[in-house]
Amino acid sequence: MNWMWFLAFIILIAICGALRHVVLRGRPKETTGHNPTFVQFQRKYFIAYFLALASDWLQGPYLYKLYYHYGFLEPQIAVLYVCGFASSVVLGTATSTMANHYGRKKLCITFSIIYSISCLTKLSRNYGLLILGRILGGMSTSLLFTAYEAWYIHEHVESNDFPKEWVSLTFSKATFWNGVLAIVAGVVSWLFAELLDLGPVSPFMIAIPLLLTSGAVIASSWNENTGSKKVKISKSCMEGLRHIVNSRRMLLIGIMQSLFESVMFIFIFIWTPVLDVQPYPPLGIIFSSFMACIMIGSYLFEILSREPFRIPAYTIVNGSILLGLIAISACVCSTKSYHDYRAVSYTSFLLLEVACGLYFPSMGFLRGRILPEAHRAGIMNWFRVPLNLIACILLMVLHGDSSSTGTQHMFIICSLLLALALFCGIRFANMVKDDENLKVETLDAGNKTENGSIEAVVVH
Repeated sequence: MNWMWFLAFIILIAICGALRHVVLRGRPKETTGHNPTFVQFQRKYFIAYFLALASDWLQGPYLYKLYYHYGFLEPQIAVLYVCGFASSVVLGTATSTMANHYGRKKLCITFSIIYSISCLTKLSRNYGLLILGRILGGMSTSLLFTAYEAWYIHEHVESNDFPKEWVSLTFSKATFWNGVLAIVAGVVSWLFAELLDLGPVSPFMIAIPLLLTSGAVIASSWNENTGSKKVKISKSCMEGLRHIVNSRRMLLIGIMQSLFESVMFIFIFIWTPVLDVQPYPPLGIIFSSFMACIMIGSYLFEILSREPFRIPAYTIVNGSILLGLIAISACVCSTKSYHDYRAVSYTSFLLLEVACGLYFPSMGFLRGRILPEAHRAGIMNWFRVPLNLIACILLMVLHGDSSSTGTQHMFIICSLLLALALFCGIRFANMVKDDENLKVETLDAGNKTENGSIEAVVVH
């Protein structure tokens, strides 16, 4: 049976490569961004950022497996995941203010230190210490996806005075290599954890030198930058809430995002226990297959949003939610027996990841057009609150039932959430169908939004 997982992975990589070829053929040749000073600046950012990303991806495939290996039951593991999700959202609301006060360089170095400590806690079988590690891991994830990007944008625009249009060039490259790193990290984690039989803790130990190297590069080559220290979290959040209440478009966008992404958070927890039954599969290879599917979805978004299709972003978002709903609904049936229907569950998970690849760049485009730039941080903070609450509450519900019936109930609830998200998406589409600003898709828009295309599955 194991060879089937590898065959699926190879096929998905081939599809991904073919779609990338189609996408590159349709893109105009780059005529900007070749300034030697800019290229050197990019390289300085990429070295530190990619090391940090690689360390994060390495920890994805075997987190659940590690806790199970230590003898913890599924309800106990659910609590560990909830701690990570909760700490991520709590710190996420304060990250921008912390960066303004203490400096973005300092936060990036702090990330490398606390994430290394989080990895070290994985060596312990003590439940309290593992909870601490999950809290530190959630905090680290928030820093990874805010501080690095904030540092780059400030240095790009304010310190070096490069054209703002070149920011999308950097993020487009970062997105591609982020996907590549995710795929490679899954293979590497499988190599050490299973092929070399070093156990599920080995990927976490490999991540530590990458984190420390990233921190050393930042300390030695990055400049410090800060923002306005007058911005207060409470004021930003209240302004964001006021905009959401006064705009039906923002409200619907927020509901769609919270519902869809909460299901993705549940998936992060649940895919391993569903698939990891005898004969045990190569989890790292499965993880890499998931990442390849997300890249496939992001390439499909770019193809569908330009000539000859020019499908509006809100239609692609609804299509991705529908695809996710179909995939999750199939899991309701396949989880009656993990062993007998595992192939159905795996295929459904692959479709769900393709849906993620379609969803994130298209939703990012809509947020870019609808959310006011000055209040985006405050609005996004409010969007994250129900997202994390839904995910945490559902996982705590699972806390009371570790059987396959409990998992099946989780998929039923997730199906209902996606059905509600699709209803809101249809309402949103009817509301904005005559808005030309949301109909016209451009390659540049795809490049600007795709840098968040695999963000949802990175919160391990």
